[in-house]
Amino acid sequence: MEESQYQVIARRWRPKQFSELVGQEHIVRTLTNAIKQNRIAHAYLFVGPRGTGKTSAARLFAQALNCEDGPNISPPQDSPICQAIIKGACMDVIEIDGASNNSVDQIRDLREECQYAPTQCKFKIYIIDEVHMLSTAAFNALLKTLEEPPGHVKFIFATTEAHKVLPTIVSRCQRFEFRPIAPKIIQEKLAEIAKAENIAIEQPALASIARLANGGMRDAQSILDQLISFCGDKIVEQDVLNVYGLASEQELKELAQAIAASDNQMLVERIDALASEGRDLLRVLIDLEDIVHEALLDAIRNQGTSSLLEHELPQDALVRMLEVLKEGEQLVKTGLSEKVNFELTLLKAAQESKALSIDSIIQEITKIGKALPEEPEAKKKTKPSNNSLTPKADTHNEPIPAQSEAFFSPTDAEIADALSACEEDIATMLHTDEPDPEDLGALKNLPSKELTDNPSQGGNLSESLKTVPIDTRNMLDQLFRAEYKAITPITPEELIKL
Repeated sequence: MEESQYQVIARRWRPKQFSELVGQEHIVRTLTNAIKQNRIAHAYLFVGPRGTGKTSAARLFAQALNCEDGPNISPPQDSPICQAIIKGACMDVIEIDGASNNSVDQIRDLREECQYAPTQCKFKIYIIDEVHMLSTAAFNALLKTLEEPPGHVKFIFATTEAHKVLPTIVSRCQRFEFRPIAPKIIQEKLAEIAKAENIAIEQPALASIARLANGGMRDAQSILDQLISFCGDKIVEQDVLNVYGLASEQELKELAQAIAASDNQMLVERIDALASEGRDLLRVLIDLEDIVHEALLDAIRNQGTSSLLEHELPQDALVRMLEVLKEGEQLVKTGLSEKVNFELTLLKAAQESKALSIDSIIQEITKIGKALPEEPEAKKKTKPSNNSLTPKADTHNEPIPAQSEAFFSPTDAEIADALSACEEDIATMLHTDEPDPEDLGALKNLPSKELTDNPSQGGNLSESLKTVPIDTRNMLDQLFRAEYKAITPITPEELIKL
């Protein structure tokens, strides 16, 4: 039986020159400048997602170093060495799969082979793919050789999981980060391939393929190859949706609008329609995340809200919606019922679109508080000073009537003691800058508290009070009536009379 000679698009369209390595211009520039300046390191580490050109770049670099007139940034593809490298038949360019050659014994064999000079090329180049699969013992066995290799040996490591590579290995290499390829670049490359293959393909179909490839050129080319087998020489968007279970842009837009409007009925109807058509609900959820993420970026650019979903949504609502969708991604992926978990995630996101943030609630409460009428402030009562004879403000509408002497009148001793201690206050109440010496003299002649407590040793208080001017006496009488309360006990009969 004759063996099929067909090669898939991903192999036939593998880059043959650095200029064909699209989407990785920073890698191409660094490697070509290193060749031009003859600054070629002994070890390189290529890191990046699958299908972004790591192995292709390693082979191109090996061709550039080992071609007959090399190092050369544009090696001739018809040279025997380049053809041998492309076919994997070059003895001095050794490609090793790290997943299946990860033992310490195999690395020891590699160390011994490094000591021998190349047979047909200038350099002996080891390309180790998926280097993170090497065991710790294998990494440690490689350390010494990697640090001080022979001059004719070059190492190129490629990995999708750089965090699994030992730091001691990474520190001995020049690290190159391969980035996911932009959807626009993928679409342009696929259009070029389709034209060369005489395939008619719609632009929406190219956009769907680029979205499905998730930044990998090899994935996009493999999808195109499969669609050609399914559709023939004409590919439309509906074919892509049917083969891979994707939702159309219109369906995604309607779902996003239903979430933004918190329309649960429409959400359930759209989900039922997608499930009945056999759509990949996990892929639909990921596409919805992209739409909400774009709306969030639009709100940030506009410094307010986003109207991409035809509903004005603030940034905090979009952030909460995106968080719910991200959490639901793992639930849909690992849950028992994909449809139920998908519905639950979208309904939660719809609730978050209308939920008020804490800041909004505080603002609403503040507005309500400002709209309420202000209550009258209570009058503040001033507490009189202990050494002040200023009467308190009368808080009653009617003047206080004269009451019994037992309730208001102070004793003679208390009057004498207060007068002796408050000469300056009395002078102030008399509206004089300085107290009258005659008045003060009369006050000073009043008996002290010690004498009044013992009448047998003191003078006649009533006679002494007569020497005080009548105006001063009346003023003092009013003061003491306002200040003193219930100095002497009150009998029940007197209290009834009050």
